[in-house]
Amino acid sequence: MHIKNLLTLICVACLFACKQEKKSVSLFDDRDLYCLTVKQLNNVVLENNFPPMIATRNYVYACIAGYECMAAGDSSYQTLAGQIKHLPPVPKPPANTSIDYALAALLAFTKVGNSVTFPEGSMMEYYNGMIKRADSVGLSKEIIKSTIAFSDTIAASIIQWSKGDTYGRTRGDIKYEFKNEEGRWVPTPPMYMSAVEPHWKKIRTMVLDSASQFEIPRPPSYDVNNKSSVFYKSLLEVKNIRDTLTAEQKAIADFWDDNPFRMNVSGHVMYATKKFSPPGHWLNIVGIAAKEAKADFNSTVAAYALTSIAFFDAFIRAWEEKYKSNYVRPETVITKYLDPYWMPYIQTPPFPSYVSGHATNSAAAAEAMTHCFGDVLSFMDTSLVDYGIPARKIESFRKAAAEAAMSRLYGGIHYRFDNEEGLEVGKKVGQYVVGRLKLKK
Repeated sequence: MHIKNLLTLICVACLFACKQEKKSVSLFDDRDLYCLTVKQLNNVVLENNFPPMIATRNYVYACIAGYECMAAGDSSYQTLAGQIKHLPPVPKPPANTSIDYALAALLAFTKVGNSVTFPEGSMMEYYNGMIKRADSVGLSKEIIKSTIAFSDTIAASIIQWSKGDTYGRTRGDIKYEFKNEEGRWVPTPPMYMSAVEPHWKKIRTMVLDSASQFEIPRPPSYDVNNKSSVFYKSLLEVKNIRDTLTAEQKAIADFWDDNPFRMNVSGHVMYATKKFSPPGHWLNIVGIAAKEAKADFNSTVAAYALTSIAFFDAFIRAWEEKYKSNYVRPETVITKYLDPYWMPYIQTPPFPSYVSGHATNSAAAAEAMTHCFGDVLSFMDTSLVDYGIPARKIESFRKAAAEAAMSRLYGGIHYRFDNEEGLEVGKKVGQYVVGRLKLKK
């Protein structure tokens, strides 16, 4: 057993022990346990270098599976089937059968998470440990059996549904061929990596009517020769801010960097370091916020589902625009025309600049989380402490989203207009998702 998985199961055991003392109706009706389970999937996504847009897919189906099991056992919640237009009715629990719905939610989340990630079986050690723990704390074999059977029907239904989102078909699409033309995106150092997921706009949305819903203004015309142009002024702003970064600006850039696979260069040696991707970071914030708000198990499960749906659709919208505009990154122009030795503070990711995916994702997530927890919740975000980055205070979800967007300007990888338009469209996506999905009856 891997050390990390062993530690996780020890934590699970501790949580169960606490629940035994409280004599809860369900030993699994524990908000912190669900957060720990989501974190387990988050770790798998991080360790296996899933880029952010694919990470949203890893999360959303697992979160919906967990939600559907929870909603089946709580009449105050309603299924997402039909609300998400292409989600067919999910299986109902058999009549006159005792089911632990909290345990079912945990198992379905884990099994679907296992299905949509790799390597194969990455979540099954955790899954099997959960079942063994259910037996060891005295849950009857009959209830365990019926709970597994029900959670398996939900998991199978969600997995089958996931296969229709075109993800599998886009794996074989023709690779993106960039054109080395002025104003267009080209690969950037140090890896000069090919464009990531240029066909992501083809992925089926959850709630949006299409990948192009909500108009995004055209970016400023590329004009590096006219010092009075919007583009040139914006370019110079990126360079000047990077060259005069304050300690606080560096802290913001580092905190919201969220590069899942940074390539570090030291002399002739290159090595990678990993952190949460933007959606992974926000999903971790959901767990921290749920604890701060003292949310119960069911409302926590609902918050994860709503947030994951919002940022899933937000990434599709952002990626449609990125490969429509194919806008050049600041680093490419600055090193060609202003300073050949210039480097951004954080690493430029391998896809076009306009609009900022991080800004779009953050704004959408903030709207979902504001709906679930309110916008006055203040807490410390400790998501990155394990990666050597100090905790940062979150004063509100919307303020955090705005700071995440600005971090891309401080980092030297986006123009201001990338971030501002990303925030605007992300907010629209988030509000649309919240308005369309009615989780509570």
